[in-house]
Amino acid sequence: MLSSSGLTCLVLPLLPVLLLLQSQAADGQNHHPLLVFLIDGFRYDYLDDLSVLPGFRQLVQDGVKVDYMTPDFPSLSYPNYYSLMTGRYCEVHHMTGNYMWDEDSHKEFLIGTNADSRLPVWWDGSEPLWVTLQRLGKRVYMYYWPGCEVEILGVRPSFCEEYVYNPSVKNLTDSMENALNVLRSGEAAMAAVYYEKIDVEGHHFGPDSPQVRTAVRQLDAAMQTLHTKLKEKDLTGRVNIVLFSDHGMTPLHWMDKVIELDKYINMSDVVKMMDRGPVVSIWPRQNAEHQVYTALSQIPNMQVYRVQDIPERFHYRGGKFISTLTLVAEPGWFITENKSKLPYWNNGSGEAKGWQHGWHGYDNEFIHMRGFFMASGPDFKINLRAAPIRSVDVYNLLCKTLGVEPLPNNGSWSRVEYLLSGSPGRHQHTTMTGLMAAMLPLLWP
Repeated sequence: MLSSSGLTCLVLPLLPVLLLLQSQAADGQNHHPLLVFLIDGFRYDYLDDLSVLPGFRQLVQDGVKVDYMTPDFPSLSYPNYYSLMTGRYCEVHHMTGNYMWDEDSHKEFLIGTNADSRLPVWWDGSEPLWVTLQRLGKRVYMYYWPGCEVEILGVRPSFCEEYVYNPSVKNLTDSMENALNVLRSGEAAMAAVYYEKIDVEGHHFGPDSPQVRTAVRQLDAAMQTLHTKLKEKDLTGRVNIVLFSDHGMTPLHWMDKVIELDKYINMSDVVKMMDRGPVVSIWPRQNAEHQVYTALSQIPNMQVYRVQDIPERFHYRGGKFISTLTLVAEPGWFITENKSKLPYWNNGSGEAKGWQHGWHGYDNEFIHMRGFFMASGPDFKINLRAAPIRSVDVYNLLCKTLGVEPLPNNGSWSRVEYLLSGSPGRHQHTTMTGLMAAMLPLLWP
């Protein structure tokens, strides 16, 4: 047995090493880089037959996959982009729709490239993960990710390939390779890639269409390329890879399931109407509010809510840009002012048909709105099928793998902790006390 003086002689030379390890742990230097894929409109059951999707099958075998992921309400893109990256409900981060109206300034948020959509008023309600990382001195590279071009709370990512409509498969694979290069070099702590093709095909042709199946197979081929590039760059087992979607998709059956509002109300009684589809926002003239509400309440296959009546489970009514009346359609139904204001095409037979055959945005508990989540890499378990999670849960998981203290959020750590290998202790910062405790059995048998 060593004397106390002998123990001191052995430990003291190790102190610089111990202090260095402690410093690295505290600075997060021992955390693996993260590559994130946001696959728009990828419904959870598109992965039901992995036998024809070898790229996804390998990801599942190498990592974790949940049964499904429930989106935040409304099950639309921009609200869930922000829920995924802040861990907060829509009523907390205030990104409550793809189309929003600020009643004070009369500014509009319109999905796409509308200049006013970049104003801080829409984005500064919460701090997304990429902004937090940049504040901590960790660089983030983002590719086609909606919002990366916006200065949020005074911060932008280190690199942003700005959003364009429907990036190609080549855009995806080029972004993937560039992302791996900056992660490998240490130039970035996180890279994030957005891909829209699955959502576009689901809207145009419906979620059960051959076009969607083809798009899924094309994406799977890109995942096979990812595996190849990881090996080529000696990154296998050294990078955490996380893939998720913002929502699912359900079929639309035109023409018999369109709700035309002008058949029930005088549209001149409406000051502002935003969006069309499953969720529509209406601001009636003040002296016409009761009349408009009463008339809309009579419409079948649709619910109309005053702000105070919006179900609590939607976590929506406290949002800054919530309208006086919110209309929510039953699944498969589509709300608009009048069919004539929608783009249609004629197939030559004289029968008008809808320009879209799939949609999302409905009640987030509707099964077709479910998205997917999977992950692989050194911080995740292997070949694990796990219980469902919610979009607000993802943020905590990403923070944990990056060694970042999460900001207050609405996610549940208990729903995602199990996905991590060696959870929970492995991912806690090592302290000086812990290091000494680990060394003592070696020094004092």
